[in-house]
Amino acid sequence: MSVKLFQFAISHYCEKARWALDYKGISYETVNLLPGTHIKTIRQLADKSSVPVLDHDGRVVQGSAAIIDYLDETFPDQPLTPADPELREQALAWEQRLDEQAGIAVRCYCYHYLLKKPDLVVPLLAAQKPMVYRWGMRLGFSRLEEGMRQWMKINDRTAAKAQVTMEKTLADLAEAYGKSPYLVGDSFSRADLTAAALFSPMFQPPQYPVPWPDPKKLPADMQWWLDKHQAQLKPLETLYREHR
Repeated sequence: MSVKLFQFAISHYCEKARWALDYKGISYETVNLLPGTHIKTIRQLADKSSVPVLDHDGRVVQGSAAIIDYLDETFPDQPLTPADPELREQALAWEQRLDEQAGIAVRCYCYHYLLKKPDLVVPLLAAQKPMVYRWGMRLGFSRLEEGMRQWMKINDRTAAKAQVTMEKTLADLAEAYGKSPYLVGDSFSRADLTAAALFSPMFQPPQYPVPWPDPKKLPADMQWWLDKHQAQLKPLETLYREHR
């Protein structure tokens, strides 16, 4: 059996897929790509240029949610999707909200500030690639930053909007986790995995395969925000510790 995951090591959506594979005990190979240059590789596999993309013996699945669907169907042990129809719908609703709102907001917010610090962000973008890629990205960083900001629509206005989305989502998650250790039912599900994975760049779990920067070197605005929201991030850190 051949299982390959085409990914950016830094991507929190790819972390969703990695976590699902690891949770199920599936052996797989990661194919680490770089933003921009990944398009040619991915377009040979799928219609869109986004990652993650899973290739299981020639069966290609694109997108973290679709990958979890596929893994639960093909490798039913350690299911991430609740069997009960009502709980299943709740889990999928949480996942959709997190994917479409929180994940995009976290990405926008983080890159808005980190792209101002090339020495911090280049090692993250080039993680799991040979050192020569870091040098190349550093030399062409101004072009890279411009391209990423344009591609993902990152600017002062969108970053401020992303911060509001993050705070609203974290407040709702904190309320839910204040009532139960899990978002849906009484066991870990794809909803919890998605929440923890997509907010993970904010608490830098050691399981993530990138060289996280020293928190003291983060931009001041990020440090302030992280300090203010430590209590709300704590349940997500706990999920990583117990289920990752």
